[in-house]
Amino acid sequence: MPFRRVTPVALVRLSVRACGQPTHPSPATWQHGGVTAATHSTLFPQVPDSADAVLEGLDPEQREVATALRGPVCVLAGAGTGKTRAITHRIAYGVRAGILQPSSVLAVTFTNRAAGEMRGRLRQLGAAGVQARTFHSAALRQLQYFWPKAIGGSLPRLVDRKIQLVADAAAACRIRLDRGELRDATAEIEWSKVTQTVPADYALAAAKAGRESPRDPAEIAQLYSAYEDLKRGRGVIDFEDVLLLTVAVLQDRHDVAEQVRAQYQHFVVDEYQDVSPLQQRLLELWLGDRDDLCVVGDASQTIYSFTGATPDHLLDFRGRHPGATVVKLVRDYRSTPQVVHLANGLLAQARGRAADHRLELVSQRPAGAEPVYTEYTDEPAEAEGAARRIRELIDSGVPPAEIAVLFRTNSQSETYEQALADAGVPYQLRGAERFFDRPEVRKAGSSLRAAARFGGNDSLLDDAVDLPSQVRAVLSGEGWTPQPPAGSGAVRERWESLAALVNLAQDFAAARAGATLSDLVTELDERAGAQHAPTVQGVTLASLHSAKGLEWDVVFLVGVAEGMMPITYAKTDEQIEEERRLLYVGVTRARERLHLSWALARSPGGRPSRRPSRFLKGLRPGSGTAGGRAAAGGPGGVERGSGRGGAAPAVPRRTQRTPARCRVCGRTLTDAGEMKLMRCEGCPSDMDEGVYERLREWRAVQAGRSGQPAFCVFTDKTLMAIAESVPDDERELARIPGVGARKLNRYGADVLAICAGQDGVGLDEDG
Repeated sequence: MPFRRVTPVALVRLSVRACGQPTHPSPATWQHGGVTAATHSTLFPQVPDSADAVLEGLDPEQREVATALRGPVCVLAGAGTGKTRAITHRIAYGVRAGILQPSSVLAVTFTNRAAGEMRGRLRQLGAAGVQARTFHSAALRQLQYFWPKAIGGSLPRLVDRKIQLVADAAAACRIRLDRGELRDATAEIEWSKVTQTVPADYALAAAKAGRESPRDPAEIAQLYSAYEDLKRGRGVIDFEDVLLLTVAVLQDRHDVAEQVRAQYQHFVVDEYQDVSPLQQRLLELWLGDRDDLCVVGDASQTIYSFTGATPDHLLDFRGRHPGATVVKLVRDYRSTPQVVHLANGLLAQARGRAADHRLELVSQRPAGAEPVYTEYTDEPAEAEGAARRIRELIDSGVPPAEIAVLFRTNSQSETYEQALADAGVPYQLRGAERFFDRPEVRKAGSSLRAAARFGGNDSLLDDAVDLPSQVRAVLSGEGWTPQPPAGSGAVRERWESLAALVNLAQDFAAARAGATLSDLVTELDERAGAQHAPTVQGVTLASLHSAKGLEWDVVFLVGVAEGMMPITYAKTDEQIEEERRLLYVGVTRARERLHLSWALARSPGGRPSRRPSRFLKGLRPGSGTAGGRAAAGGPGGVERGSGRGGAAPAVPRRTQRTPARCRVCGRTLTDAGEMKLMRCEGCPSDMDEGVYERLREWRAVQAGRSGQPAFCVFTDKTLMAIAESVPDDERELARIPGVGARKLNRYGADVLAICAGQDGVGLDEDG
């Protein structure tokens, strides 16, 4: 057919040895270890000389998959069970046996990396010519070929990034979105399209799906509609349109659908638990009334439901295809029995439909070390402890590339970047920008630098009494708030990055008494410079989502505490269960050794209020009994870590401030405005009205002279506090919140004169 294309040159993959062990040729039979994990292959494998040779080395279940070449086949494949091996050998066996024509097979998966690996393996097995593509790649080729015939003219230009179009649509709707909201609104549009939700139905569909919309659902629906209009007006299409338009063409043009079906008679879908409703619809149109379909997946690894993925298609497969062959792959060739035992234990506590179809893995590896559970006093100690252990592993001969540190959110990376850099350990980030390269962190750094340089004229710093409050004041202009935003997404990620800077400022101030904003900026610059460690052969730092499909000899799962695992914004039962599956994916990335850790407090000296993740209850030593934990250092023990060897070092503790109390009723004050007044908003005021009015008149004159808003001189609350206390001297005036040293020097004499009853102070003088 004209839209065939020659398969690219196969990807040659290096062999990877197990931790501390040399690579050996695989024996011929599966009973003697011939079956290996998906990422272990020889450097230059010999192409099997016959169809039967393709089956050599497969275990009985994998062989069942490989030889089931007709009718619907559903492969339920647990983590590390060799699913890619099974399906590539299945295709290769069919091709080599003459049952399948290479050009008639379409294998689809979800990433270009996975598709490339599949093509490489097929070529090594003597099955070159099979199409292995992502859903989008396969659809785009068909759309490009059939568009002139089905629609006429050339296919509209495909935009690489839709975010600018969304921004233009927001402007047209007069909806103001900051950078994070723009990204989240874009994600909502993408979710709507893959779930085949039109703008008019967005609000109802989002509510039904339990989605937390970044803005009012009506606004998102309006934005979505304007975005679609804008695309049509500019004659462009987006990534999701590729699937939508292919579906439309195949539905409306039966001649085109028949031509595609004549080309492809046999379909294989990998990672089927991640299929969206739109991808499922496209697959059904490719199939027509045929059933030569093989799907492979694991409902327990469904971790992308926020993008529209659902395991329902996998779980309902047998209902749609009553005569389907179902094969379960449970022999785990990746992980040791100790790692597999923990993975099985996690799923044993799961609830919901996916949990009802969980697979009990059986390790095929020799026994290894027990997972290590480590409790640390605080997050920096946790990062230092991980870095120290990683340094020891590397010194003992473990390649850095065979070690990974996995965390729940990208905002956690900075602490580990710093700890590894301090330990002289090379690292590389996967699926995330370096912390100091993130746009919000760069912009925040610029704002802090400007405030350090010109802070004397920055009204944001008027009421800031120390370094942490100065940083909070500056970053509040960048989107930081005392409370995190609801839900997940870009807004939450940006807030987490800014919160990390706020926390860093608090820790810095606690460690260095009298530190200034300039000192903090210098510290940030030094930290940013230290992050440029070599990335070749480095330890991998990755979020749990970006680690899917990968594996390492040694894995450190960090931050396994309530509030992070599960994440705080996971509220519903479904969301909690997806968090459990995410931890399961993290655990099953480890081949040889697994370290899980958590911190009792965020920062040194902080209140130890955190608890280990509920998901570890009954699994880690001591979690099923009252109190006792295993001693540190032993297998599966709990290390009460200081982050360093030996005794825990002394750490600077924050000065405990006396809580502010209302001077009228004595209630503890938490509101910033009430703390300025030193009384509750509703308590009676003894303010001198005359002093207050004279202060307001004086402030208006000062603001006019400086060209600043009145509140930049003093806020209303500060003026009220002055008028209530009517200070007699500079010492009393300086005690009032909002009167800092700079303002005391600049305005103190005038304010005290007004409080003393002098008329016309500062009103007739030249600035």
